[in-house]
Amino acid sequence: MNPELSDNLGGLSMLELFRAEAETQTGILTNGLLELERGAAHAETFETLMRAAHSLKGAARIVNQQLSVRVAHALEDCFVAAQKSRSPLTQDEMDLVLGGVDLLADLAKRTEDASPGWEADALAEVEAMLTSLAVVAAGGRSRGARVSKTAPGSDGTEASSRTSPATSSAAAMPQNSTAPGAVPWSAPTEGLIRQRNEAPERTLRLAAESLNRLLGLAGESLVESRWLRPFADSFQRLKRDQMEVSQKLESLRRAVGEEHLSPNAKAAFNELFRQTAYSQQFVQERMQELEMYDRRTSQLAQRLYLEVLRTRMRPLSDGVRRFPRMVRDLSQALGKSVRLEITGETTQVDRDILERLETPVAHLLRNAVDHGCEPPSVRERLGKAPEATLKLEARHSAGVLLVAVSDDGAGVDTELVRAALVEKRLASAAVASKLTESELLEFLFLPGFSLKETVTEISGRGFGLDVVQNMVKGVRGSIRLHNQPGRGLRVQLQLPLTLSVVRALLVEVGGEPYAIPLNQINRTLRLPRHAVETLEGQPHFHLAGQQVGLLTAHQVLECGRLTPNTHDLAVVVLNDRSARYGLVVDQFLGERELVVQALDPRLGAIRDISASALMEDGTPVLILDVEGVIRSIERLRAEGRLGRLALAQLPGAAPQPKRILAVDDSLTVRELERKLLTSRGYVTDVAVDGLEAWNAVQSGLYSLVITDVDMPQVDGIQLARLIKADARLQSLPVLILSYKDQDRERLQGLEAGAEYYLTKGGFEDESLLQAVIDLIGEPELES
Repeated sequence: MNPELSDNLGGLSMLELFRAEAETQTGILTNGLLELERGAAHAETFETLMRAAHSLKGAARIVNQQLSVRVAHALEDCFVAAQKSRSPLTQDEMDLVLGGVDLLADLAKRTEDASPGWEADALAEVEAMLTSLAVVAAGGRSRGARVSKTAPGSDGTEASSRTSPATSSAAAMPQNSTAPGAVPWSAPTEGLIRQRNEAPERTLRLAAESLNRLLGLAGESLVESRWLRPFADSFQRLKRDQMEVSQKLESLRRAVGEEHLSPNAKAAFNELFRQTAYSQQFVQERMQELEMYDRRTSQLAQRLYLEVLRTRMRPLSDGVRRFPRMVRDLSQALGKSVRLEITGETTQVDRDILERLETPVAHLLRNAVDHGCEPPSVRERLGKAPEATLKLEARHSAGVLLVAVSDDGAGVDTELVRAALVEKRLASAAVASKLTESELLEFLFLPGFSLKETVTEISGRGFGLDVVQNMVKGVRGSIRLHNQPGRGLRVQLQLPLTLSVVRALLVEVGGEPYAIPLNQINRTLRLPRHAVETLEGQPHFHLAGQQVGLLTAHQVLECGRLTPNTHDLAVVVLNDRSARYGLVVDQFLGERELVVQALDPRLGAIRDISASALMEDGTPVLILDVEGVIRSIERLRAEGRLGRLALAQLPGAAPQPKRILAVDDSLTVRELERKLLTSRGYVTDVAVDGLEAWNAVQSGLYSLVITDVDMPQVDGIQLARLIKADARLQSLPVLILSYKDQDRERLQGLEAGAEYYLTKGGFEDESLLQAVIDLIGEPELES
């Protein structure tokens, strides 16, 4: 290696610059060749290809990469020959030329190899490729020569012996010469100079670590600038205090009366008033200066942060360069004809998200080609164009990044999914038959779930969509599937614009602030307490025609008890792909744009917490991991450790209706009791047996339990004993209503702790209502 190559330019060596140049130019070559394959044999296309090959050859020559020089020169000869012949490249020739481009990219990457003999190891591969490309460059098509995808020789000597005269002369040409018909070196150089002069900006390569540190400092600057606001508010309070002191001094002078003041006292009062006025004026001026400085500093810090943030943004095209080639090769391997259309290549994407996005999008494209797009013969039979269309779209919308992959293929056969669920024993036939289309599509994201009967190198293992879902969850995004059987499938990824900043809702839980990312919140609402119902022993409420489970954030985060400041509940509705829950918090603190700061790795993984941030006054705030919170809720439910939802009446709040739980295994009796009690103003829930009733009463919602004795699983006597044995529930009155009227059963019920024992055969409506009133009083309706 030349000594000059170790010199750094902007922190990057010449070889690193060459690798970056090779990545750009090979991407241009690949895209141009795919355009030629689609029939776009325009002069501009050939011009672009020759310029890219020539520029790459020049860059390789500068860093003394002779193998790359020779391959780029051979590709340039191929483009010149194809341009002169004015006939499209055959399929075999196109594969060979694309293989030459791949070899160039590989040679550029191999420059990272520290071993001195890597060029000798690559020589045989290069010579074989040069021999194959020589057939194309020599005009083999016009002579009817057949071009082989496999190199004629396997080593450098054999390949050289089979090289055509044209190739031999080309290989022997001086390094500063050009092939006949090739674009002279000066032409692209002048064009590039003209483009650079016309371009408003130049590109500067910067190490990612340096950029991350710069962004972190800009974020800290933004947070520190916000600290001036509470400081300015304290000045405002000082101003009010001074005004109150002045008013009290004036009141004192009036109370004493000026006629009773000595000259010295009057002079002291006047001096005191003068000093007070001067102090007020001084504070007012300093406040104005501070507010002006606060505005300027905040605006400057905001602009600085946004500018640094923009440097992290890259066009989508930087991450999708390999996809057209991948789709082309994959469709040919499967005997299909698929065209990839990319929309929104200039859409700006955060560097971190773009790096994470590449693999999931590749999986979606591979699935679309393999599973969705039909072979040409099948498409013609269905009345479709022989060539399938695969679309990759990206755009910004409402502060998020939307990336969609769609095809015009067969879509997803939901009946096949239903059958696969039963076959893989993921659901019974009865359950599978009741699943809706959206519910069936959710199973496609399960790891190991595939509709392919055999495993191939392309698909069949069932982990593609699982990879996509994990990536989307990792960046706090979401996935939507839109299936049209026979017309195609559309997969849309909704992702944040950047991972460095999150727009979040601040809530208070147990006296501490917490942040919940807005893109993971279904909605927020103020829920009246009387809207809370009990279903299967758990509190729920109705939202958009669905039952939503309700619990407090204090239960999940294990931080204190709920202390709402109004008679309504502040509820944040969270949901993932399988569940939806309402999380009750103490209060909403408003929306904030927070600079995300990673937790110290020494802390390890913290349950239900994803990151941290700083508020305007420097107060730290934890950002909730919504997926983790939902998993914690499911775990607590499965273990039966969800505490009751305490909804105690607040002083001064409007009275709430009294709630009664009626327990009976007879549907007729349950409905009779419910209607009777509801008609008198009591809110009444029902349970079919003692076990369901026991789960229900633990929510703490009820003022009275009315239960039968003979019931499956847990009978009424056992239920009464459970209630009275629980320290939290022992004050809950129990009324037993049974057909058994023997003294032994009555005594057994009262010994179990029941406050009342009535028999069904002898009571009338009024006797039951009177017993309820005796136990809990008249119903209190909300005014």
